[in-house]
Amino acid sequence: MSEVETAIFAIITSAGEARASLYEALEKARAGQMVESQQCMSQADMQLRTAHDVQTDLITRDLNGSLPMSLLLVHAQDQLMTTMSEQSLIEQMILLIRDMEVKRGK
Repeated sequence: MSEVETAIFAIITSAGEARASLYEALEKARAGQMVESQQCMSQADMQLRTAHDVQTDLITRDLNGSLPMSLLLVHAQDQLMTTMSEQSLIEQMILLIRDMEVKRGK
């Protein structure tokens, strides 16, 4: 496996782990476990930062003309961007859950 393929799989793996952490955070929030939910959100954020760092390196390589384009790279980009969108949405969903708990007096 080439260095570029290794980087691409690192993005896919980190994005997938982040997505799992995000949905676990949502489940924890729905169960009223807000501390655990926040821990999962923090873990997802770290995983996305890892993926983003690898992506930044690949973008720099692309600017230098040394990155071959591939369907696998497009897939990695799609996974990362989708997970980042889900992160924003899940953050808002958790805030709604918190607001509902406050209104119910929990």
